[in-house]
Amino acid sequence: MKVGDLVALAFSRLRTSRMRTALTMLGVIIGVASVVALVSVGQGSTSNITSRLSSLGTNLLTISPGSTQTAGTFGAAGSSDSLTVADATSLRSLDGVAGVAPEISANELVIAGDSNTTTSIVGTTSDYPAVRAFTLWQGTTLPAVAVEGALRVAVLGATTADDLGLGARAIGSEVSIGGLPFQVVGILQAKGGSGFQDPDDMILIPVTTLQKYFSGSDSVRSISVSVAEDASMDQATTLITGTLRERHGLAAATADDFSIRSQEQLLETASAVSSTLTILLGGIASISLIVGGIGIMNIMLVSVRERTREIGIRKAIGARGRDILSQFLVEAVTLSLLGGLVGAAIGVAATYAIGAWAGWAVSLNLATIAIALGFSLLIGVVFGVWPARQAARLDPIAALRYE
Repeated sequence: MKVGDLVALAFSRLRTSRMRTALTMLGVIIGVASVVALVSVGQGSTSNITSRLSSLGTNLLTISPGSTQTAGTFGAAGSSDSLTVADATSLRSLDGVAGVAPEISANELVIAGDSNTTTSIVGTTSDYPAVRAFTLWQGTTLPAVAVEGALRVAVLGATTADDLGLGARAIGSEVSIGGLPFQVVGILQAKGGSGFQDPDDMILIPVTTLQKYFSGSDSVRSISVSVAEDASMDQATTLITGTLRERHGLAAATADDFSIRSQEQLLETASAVSSTLTILLGGIASISLIVGGIGIMNIMLVSVRERTREIGIRKAIGARGRDILSQFLVEAVTLSLLGGLVGAAIGVAATYAIGAWAGWAVSLNLATIAIALGFSLLIGVVFGVWPARQAARLDPIAALRYE
C-alpha cells in the first residue's frame, strides 16, 4: 500500500473511536507540552543570567572574604570578616586598576512621603556606578566627602525611585531609611531586569554610613575591582593577591583568606549550572513522553486483538505481512505525531503564560519544538513496532476463526 493510503486508513480508524484516541494521545500531549515549556523557561533563565553578568563587563574582578575556621571546622565561603574598606582603598593605586568599590548591604524599610518600600541598601563608594556599569540619570554619585564623613546621603535605583513615586524632583529631597533621614543626591538610569532580582531595586549610601548605623562592623561583604584592560586581568589578579596577602600578614605557606573571581568565571559557572538545570527539567518532562508511548503500545495491542478477523480477511485476499505491519505502525506514529503537535501548541502557550505570570524570562526557539516533536515521533515508532509485528505475524486461518 502507498503511504498516503496508509495515512488515510489510519485517520479513518482513529475517527471511529475518538474518545479512545484522545485519551491515548493525552500522555504524549502532556509530555511534549512539558518539554517545550520547561526547556524554554530554563533556556530563558540561562540567557537572562548570561546577559546580566555580561552587562557588567568582562573586566570585573570580585573579591570575597574567605571562610571562618573554628576548632578545625570551616564555615561557609564568605563567612569571615577578612575584607575592609582600607583593603579596598589600598587597591586603587595598583597598575591596571580603573575603579574599586567595596560593598556591604542590608535590607531596610524606605519611606518617602506616603509611599514606602523594603529594598536593598548597598553601602559603597563613588566608584560603584562605573564599576558595576550603571549610568547616572539625575544628580550626582556618592561624594567622596560623604564616604569619609559617614554622611546620610543616598543615590536611588530606578525601580526604587518609581516605587517611592519619586522622579527628577527627588534630588535634594529627604527619604527615611531604617528610620533615619537621608538626603537624595542622585538617581541611577534603569539597567533593566526581570524575575526576583531587579538590579535597579536598591539604594546606594556611603559604605561608612551603613557600617555606622546598620551593620556595626568594619568589614565589607565584597570588593569589586574594574580592570582598565581585559588583557591585564591576570596581572591585576596577581597584584591584588599580593597586596591583600601583605596587608593581612599572611605567611608564604598560609592560604589566602579571600578569593578573587573574574566575571568570565562567574559567567561560565552560572551558565553551566543553569544549563544542567535545563537538561534535568527536560529529562523529567521526557518521562511523560515515555509514559505516553506505553499508553500507545497498550491501545495498539488491544486494537490488534479487536481487529483479528479483519487482519485474517486482509491476509486471505492477498495482503502481505509487511502491509499489515505498515498499517499498524502508521497508526501508532499518527497517534504520537498528532499528540506531539497538540502538545507543542499547548507548550508554546504555557511558556508565554508562565513568563507573563511569574515575570520570568523565557526563550522559545524552533529547535526545542522540533526536538520534542522528533522525540514524540520516535516514541510512536518504538512503541508501535511490537503491536504491528504481532498483527503481521498472525496466522490468517487462525485469525479468520477468531471470535
